[in-house]
Amino acid sequence: MIKPDDNDFTSSRLSRSVRAALAMDSEVPEGGAMCVTANQKPFALFKVGGKVYCLDNTCTHLGGPLCQGRLQGTIIQCPWHGSRFDVTSGNVVGPPARKPVRAYPVAVEGGKIVVELP
Repeated sequence: MIKPDDNDFTSSRLSRSVRAALAMDSEVPEGGAMCVTANQKPFALFKVGGKVYCLDNTCTHLGGPLCQGRLQGTIIQCPWHGSRFDVTSGNVVGPPARKPVRAYPVAVEGGKIVVELP
């Protein structure tokens, strides 16, 4: 019989997540961004086409605050060095960043933006 151990990525201790209400849907402007913090970690919320997206608020290039960047459509541009990311996936769409930024599942429930965090 195989037992889960510390190296087993199917272990329930590694797959736990927490659902957190980070803001009210009405607080995030259409075509805009909002900076939020949960468990002392910064996140960026974006609203495009009425849908809300959540990314880590730290650019993977040199740590710029993505929530303070310029949002054009679904692309956020880091205010520090211009790296660009797709807010729907966190994927890099423009240098100098090379690594994607982490994206989180979002639901709007009773007017609250609820994000599934690790």
